Amino acid sequence: MYDTFKPQQPMGLMDFVRSAKACIKEITPKELLDKLNSKEDLLLIDVREHGEYENGHIKGAHLVPRGILEAAADPAYPKHLPELTAARDRQVVVYCATSGRSAMAAAVLQMMGFKNVLNMAGGYTKWVADGMPEIHEATF
Repeated sequence: MYDTFKPQQPMGLMDFVRSAKACIKEITPKELLDKLNSKEDLLLIDVREHGEYENGHIKGAHLVPRGILEAAADPAYPKHLPELTAARDRQVVVYCATSGRSAMAAAVLQMMGFKNVLNMAGGYTKWVADGMPEIHEATF
């Protein structure tokens, strides 16, 4: 029965990233800074890990590590993040270190019904390289 199914090469991380990037929209760090400076109504989500966030992040970003994104975005999950679950019709911008995790996060949020999700191309690494403002504060 399953003998006719011949799987292709297993997918690797970059296959998942390419697949995600094919179905999402991206913005540059400069475009994000312009949105933040003009006080656009957006929810900024950092999908990196706690240590990465504490080493520097974008002002106003909510930390939602990629590993818990689906739970945080699901209003039916008891420990969801209210700011995120309430943002289905708002602009949501996600970022990570280099834009791979956040591309997958953006694709997942779209699948979960979020209507206006953007990924910051190049991630926080590009943000810093472009000389954009950083916040350094520990979370406890």
